[in-house]
Amino acid sequence: MEILLDGRRLEVREGASLGSVLGPRDARLAVAVIRPRAAEAAETRTVQVTTTKGEVVVELLRAEPVLLSGPGGARPLALHWADRYAAAFGPFPAELIPARVPRQYSRGDLLLGCGGYDPSRSYLIFSRMNHEADHGAAADGGIIGRVIAGKGVIDRWTEGDRIEKAERIIAWADRSTSFTTTDTALPLEEGMQVVTRIEALAQGYTPEHIDVTATELLEHLHLLLAKGHFRVTRASSTHIRDESLPDPHIPEGGKGFRGEGTITLRTRGPAAGAAYIYRADVAANPSHAVIGHVVHGIELARTAAPGDLLAVEVIPPRIDFIGLPAPEALRLAGERDLAATIDDGGPGRVVVDQEPGTTLEMLATRKVRLATAPEGKVLAIRLFPEEAPQTCHVFREITGLTRHALGKMRLFFRFEDISLFRGELREGLKVLPEHIPQGEVPAWALGMTNDARRGAGTVGIRAASHGEFGPTAEPFDGSNIFGLLLDTGKFAGLREKDMVYVKEVP
Repeated sequence: MEILLDGRRLEVREGASLGSVLGPRDARLAVAVIRPRAAEAAETRTVQVTTTKGEVVVELLRAEPVLLSGPGGARPLALHWADRYAAAFGPFPAELIPARVPRQYSRGDLLLGCGGYDPSRSYLIFSRMNHEADHGAAADGGIIGRVIAGKGVIDRWTEGDRIEKAERIIAWADRSTSFTTTDTALPLEEGMQVVTRIEALAQGYTPEHIDVTATELLEHLHLLLAKGHFRVTRASSTHIRDESLPDPHIPEGGKGFRGEGTITLRTRGPAAGAAYIYRADVAANPSHAVIGHVVHGIELARTAAPGDLLAVEVIPPRIDFIGLPAPEALRLAGERDLAATIDDGGPGRVVVDQEPGTTLEMLATRKVRLATAPEGKVLAIRLFPEEAPQTCHVFREITGLTRHALGKMRLFFRFEDISLFRGELREGLKVLPEHIPQGEVPAWALGMTNDARRGAGTVGIRAASHGEFGPTAEPFDGSNIFGLLLDTGKFAGLREKDMVYVKEVP
């Protein structure tokens, strides 16, 4: 029998199970299953256009669109021409009377026009940007639809690309025909669709042009999806939300219409830092910054339920060299086609800084400058997130461990068995008392001064156990114990004003 796996037709044996077509993957990840019960489903006004560069979702404005009844829906339709303003697929014959006057078009408009005012040479024309032109369209401008998802895809079309198929999207109202599951024993059925992942194109990115306006927003999205997982903490009729990485300091970004497939980050309010994937059209909101668009797998977002863990890939993937051995960083830079300069690329060195610091900036310049430090200045630590979750969060924030595999802090005071480190405590971060020492602080414990004392946020390490004062020399009620230094042998060589680098180990 035949099924569709991520849009690809696949022959499977009768009685095959879902697990037989998935291959190795995290068992916690949910997939979307759409049973072939079209009679129970309702057609929508949206069409999924599959192209050689990705999927575009179009909201139709006409009841009998050429997109479905014409050659674009019946067979592949080649890209005939493209410029900065528009891209045209065709030609094919159509019924229209060209008005021979210029019209205003907005980014994302889909229109029916013709070349040389000859309807036998008609085209499906996607508007890439706001412009005025005479595309040989009818008197009403010829607009038959608007792109509501995948606008990044229309910017990527070049010579040789084509529309492969166009299918009206079906809305399944009941979860007996459309649902998510992790049950690998689920029997497959003839005509069943299975969607395993969501692919998203970042706002501002195409291989031909990179806009760095949203670069910090993209870094946050990459961090939230660091393991390739989107955790559905909330699912409503219009969106699914992942709020696993809250951040009240998300920068403002581009506002815009939140159509189906749009991905946003909330920039203010109690859910600041949360990522949203929209499964219905909603108006723009000043508290949301558009950061990407789904180009594959919108069905998975549509069917997801609270608690689901979804596989999500972002294009481009994150580039981060900090924490890598210098030779490995140089190798990876070459693989990403980046010209890398480095202060010392030899063995025994670890990358501790990169400039520019974000993915889009590196891809835009095609250059990166790497700074390294000897491995002897990198200390392995173990944190206690279960015992001191809030303090661990503050420590990761002030050292940079929230963004990179390697954090840093400066040693500013050393006396006898006490060493103190300072980091910037960002506005809004609190160090409430938690995991206060009882009886004795063990040697090499990591401690942080809490808000009960002055100097909140100071990090300390004691080389010997103590029964009265914590690692920052504060009484026990002012000390939060949040981790343990493992590389004690490296510690003796450190001096005041040294920059010390830390990495977490399980």
